[in-house]
Formats: sequence, structure tokens, C-alpha cells
Amino acid sequence: MPKNTDKYICYVNRELSWLKFNERVLEEAEDESVPLLERLNFISIFQSNLDEFFMVRVGGLHDAMLVSDRSRDNKTGMTPQEQLSAVLARAKKLLKRKDEAYSRIMAEIDTRGVRVARFSELNEREQEYVRLKFEADIQPLLFPALIGKKQPFPFLKNKEVYGIAVLQSKNGKRRLAIVPSITLLFPNAIEIPPMASSKGTVYMLTDEMILHFFANIFPGYKVIEKSLIKIIRNADIDESRVYDEDLDYRDHMAEVIKMRKKLCPVRLDMTRRLSDGVVEELCEYLHLEKKCVFTSDSPLSLDFVKIIREKLSDDPELSYKPRTPQKSPALTDSAIIPQVLKKDVLLHYPYESITPFLNMLSEAARDKNVISIQMTLYRLARHSKVIEALVEAAENGKEVNVLVELKARFDEENNINWSKRLEKAGCRVIYGIDRLKVHSKICLITRKSGKNVQYITQVGTGNYNESTARLYTDLCLITANSDIGKETAEVFRRLLMGETISETNLLMVAPHCLQDKVIDLIERETAKAREGREAYIGLKLNSLTDKKIMESLIEASQAGVKIEMVIRGICCLRPGIEGYTENIRIVSIVGRLLEHSRIYIFGSGDDRQIYIASADLMTRNTLKRVEVAAPILDEQLKRRVEQIFTAMMSDNTSARVMLPDGTYERQEPVGEPFNVQEFLYDTAYKAAGSRKSK
Repeated sequence: MPKNTDKYICYVNRELSWLKFNERVLEEAEDESVPLLERLNFISIFQSNLDEFFMVRVGGLHDAMLVSDRSRDNKTGMTPQEQLSAVLARAKKLLKRKDEAYSRIMAEIDTRGVRVARFSELNEREQEYVRLKFEADIQPLLFPALIGKKQPFPFLKNKEVYGIAVLQSKNGKRRLAIVPSITLLFPNAIEIPPMASSKGTVYMLTDEMILHFFANIFPGYKVIEKSLIKIIRNADIDESRVYDEDLDYRDHMAEVIKMRKKLCPVRLDMTRRLSDGVVEELCEYLHLEKKCVFTSDSPLSLDFVKIIREKLSDDPELSYKPRTPQKSPALTDSAIIPQVLKKDVLLHYPYESITPFLNMLSEAARDKNVISIQMTLYRLARHSKVIEALVEAAENGKEVNVLVELKARFDEENNINWSKRLEKAGCRVIYGIDRLKVHSKICLITRKSGKNVQYITQVGTGNYNESTARLYTDLCLITANSDIGKETAEVFRRLLMGETISETNLLMVAPHCLQDKVIDLIERETAKAREGREAYIGLKLNSLTDKKIMESLIEASQAGVKIEMVIRGICCLRPGIEGYTENIRIVSIVGRLLEHSRIYIFGSGDDRQIYIASADLMTRNTLKRVEVAAPILDEQLKRRVEQIFTAMMSDNTSARVMLPDGTYERQEPVGEPFNVQEFLYDTAYKAAGSRKSK
């Protein structure tokens, strides 16, 4: 980049960029062209996204402030305090929009015959039913607390809803009272049976019911003020800092999970405004600053959304058109292994089914010629067929080596349980590498064929999770290419030794040979552009934050390289800035499916190189994780990936274009509306239909 210029001109702060992504999720809830129940679901996704953001990223900012407030974001120069202030201000504006969108959605749901009501909105017979229900079924399960000298303020669990009130005794003394939620024992919402004057179905939220009957819970006291509250706790814990060498690593991670549940609060939400004195008292108990207190007009927990969706599920107009993953036209119904030994196969979830991959694993478990199966596991379905196949393989005498990443945030407990089952079956299980997360999605099946060794390698962009494979877009390459197989075998050999591979030929493997290889390919296109030749870069990612790679992209743009990017979430690079990024175009697609696949394209025509990868171009992925990108070598599959990418860049309904100031605006349809996700579903359905007719 030229000297003597604003070094931050091309960049956006990571945390603020993430909030812009979640704003795009919220826009789906605000968009009246989106089916009603899907809009309600987007409200729930927005809220759960924001909670996790505060747990991880805002928690990290708090930790950074404790260490030093003089450190600065290398992209925008903001201190942790400046970032936190900007995040809190932006989050409060977004939450206000969320409340307004929720109110509009629930008003529409009311017209469909389903209503979520407060006690005051019920008729007399309904109120009597609720009172009797509370006294008989709910009150006996409550464990209230009156705060005093001998009754300290209780520990509030992360993300759970509590009722809180200021009570006044007959002698005028005031005390704080807290009642935990019981939604783990009871439904989130209580359906009230049809009464004489009722129309449709009426629900009352269990937490609201508890709050209403505070006077019954604390007889002899007057309720002065009350609210529902929820705290969000910091979950950004560095497990290496609390490592206990006397513990088995798996037991150590179990202790880390327990510790996370007790970390300090970073946000307090409430449904009703409490007086300043009460808020200050709460903040003192929670060791929380007042600026981290939020007031919400919508429920603090949206788990009841599932109940509403089920109640209205019979109306097809209220949800997206049902779609199911289709059979890949590249494969027949016969055994998968003989087919992939003959040709490379690319599966595109959820347009195509994950079943062929699962069937291949099961075949390998029973194939007498299979010597070993090696696999990296990051997140798995609750009832995992992948685990079943690996267990069967081990029980059949195969060598099964599995790296289970116990540091997969919020999935640690699930992975601990799976690792125990794999070990019990006779698999060799390792738990990752010191200071590095293993985020790659690779599977290697090794077979003996006569005197020869055959490798079947699978490289994916997403987890081996049958549930998310129906909701996330991901690519899965299965190849019998011997060179790719040998390199993948070396990756596994190093992992089993607690090491990482430092040199590769075909694969890109972080942390040592992904970032540099990506930069080399960007520089190759830059050199072509400077020579006056056609140069092109296409990237599809979840996030872009790696500054070294962004600097290379800026130089490529300045040289005249055409750069197109589909980035769903965080994007710290601003396009369209004259003299810097005017040759870069960035779009974000947010729709019914979560865009999760990663594609790297360098060059065009016969000169192009195409990869699919587990890695976003974030520093944490390129330098602090084990990630794998695999080349697409088959020309037909190359064309297919290019077509997928071109279709994404052509979307004019779900896509938002990133502007030079870092904001986003919806694509204005030119000609016929084009929704890439629906197009790819249609394409998969047609291909499956052609397959059946053959």
C-alpha cells in the first residue's frame, strides 16, 4: 500500500462487522416477504447469536481491558474500551429493532388464531385457570430467595431467566427477592384450554406466570417493583491457562466446562424497568457496570417459539416450501467405494444428501480390504451415524484413529462423551494438539488391493453432523487420488504424534502452509494483472479478518485483479475504495440456509486453481488451527464449483452488497428475481429426477 495514507481506511472493526451480520439476520425477521413462522425463527436466531457473541467476543473485550486498555485493534486502531462502548451502543439499537419486529410478528400470529398473553389480557375464566395451574403445578417446584445478611445473593446461571422483585414487609422494610425459572422442569409456555369467550389458542409464558404471582410466593409482603432478568456470562476461557498436569486431558476439559459456567457476567437483560437504586444494587451483586444493563420489551427466552411453530405447522403459507436433500446424480444406489475409486465425487449439502458419505463409512467398516479409517471430529449430531460406523469398524478389527477436538466451543461435553464411546470400542482417540484447535474436516480410508495400497480421502467444508447437513450449505470432496491420499496420511501421522505438517504439495494445511499458499496465489494473480493478462480471485467464506491476506487482496485490487467475494458474516475489508479496493466486490447471503461452505478460486480458464476448505480467512484459522483446503482436480467438478460461485454472485434477493463505508444494502433485482439457494435446490431436484429417469 502507498505510504503516508490512513492505514485504517480499508478496514472495519471485527466486532462491529459481526453486529452488522446479525443485523442482516434481523432484517430477515423484519422482511414481510419472508414467511411468518420463518420470521419468528429469525428473531430467535438473532437473539441466540447475540447471546453467544456477548459470551465470547464481549467477554474477550472485558478480559483485554483487565490486561491493558492501551492495546489496539490492528485494523481500526480501536482500544478494547472503545470497541466495548461501540458494541454496547449498537447492540442496544439492534435490540430495540428486535422488540419492534417481535411485536409485529406476534400481532400477525394473533390473526392466525394463536396468542401469547399476559395475565391482564386474559378473561376471568382464563385467569382462574392460570391461578389454579400455578398453585397446583408450579408453585410447589419453586425455590424462592429473600436476600438478607444470612441469605446471600444467589448464583445466577448463564442464560437462565429469573424473577426478581423488591418486596416491602408490614413494618416497611424492603428486601430483594429472586425466584429461579423452572422451564427445565416445565414447558416454556402454558396452553390455556378454550374458555367461553376465547378465540383460538391462548398461551401464557411460564416465566411471566411466576412473575405475576410473586405476591402468592411471598405472602405478607407487598410487591413494590418486579421484572424478569437474565444474565449472560463470559465464556471466553483459555483452557491452556488453567491446565492441570495431574488431570487426564479429558477430565481437564470437563473442569474447564464447569469453570466457564461460573465466569463473570457481561450483560444483564430485564423485561421491566426497575428503579435506578435497584439496578445499581443488582450491578453491585453481579460486579457489572450499569452500561451493560439492557431492557427488553420481548421475552428473554424465545424457546417457546418451537411451540408456536408446531401449533401452526399445518399452514404451508407460514413456512418455507419444504425441501429435502436429493440423491447425487454422480452416484448410483450400488456400493459407494467402487464408484469413488473410479472418479472424484463432490456432494453439495443440503441440496444433496450426506447419505452417500455415511454409507461409504459403513461400507469401509465392513470391507475386508480396508486396513484403517482415520478422521477428525469437531461437531457431531446428537445421534451420530458417523460414530456408529467408526465403532463398527473398530469392532471389526480395523485400525481406527480419531482426533476428537475437545475444545470445540459449547460442544466440549458432547465430544467428551463421544470420545469415551470410541475408546470403549477400541478406537485410538487423541484430543488435539497443544495450543491449536483441530478444525479440519478430513477422513482417510486406507485399503489393500492386491499388492497396492488405495487411499480414499474425504475433505469437507463442514462438520460430520447429519442434523446441520440439512441446514448448512457445505461441500464434500471424495477422491481416490493417490497423491492427495498420501499427503492426508502424512497429516494424520503428524497429528497422531502431536505435531503439524510443515510442507505440502497439493493440500493447504494450517497453521504452516495455508496462509502463505493463499498469499502466493493472490500474488500470482497480481503479477498477471501487472503484465496486462486476465486475473481473477473468487472467495466464498464465513469470515475475513486475516490482515496479511487482506493486505495482499488490496495490492491485487490496485494491480487490476478482479476480486469477487461471498462473505456471510464478519468482513473486515471494505470494498470499492478508490485507489485501494475499487476492483473488489463483496456480497453477503443470508437466507433460509446458513451459508457455510468455503471456496477459493484463483485464475480463470485453463489457468484456474480451485480449492474447498474448512478454513475461513481469519488469523485464528490460518495460524492458530489445523485446517485443510483440498484442490478440485477434476475438470467437470471445477466447472461445477465455478457455477455454484457464479450463481451466488448473481443472487438479487437474499444477497446484500457491501458498500465502501462498510454498510450493506440489498441487491436491487435486475430482471427476474434470483434466489441462489432456491435455484440450487431446483437444480438438485432436476438432477435427481434425471437420474431416476435413466
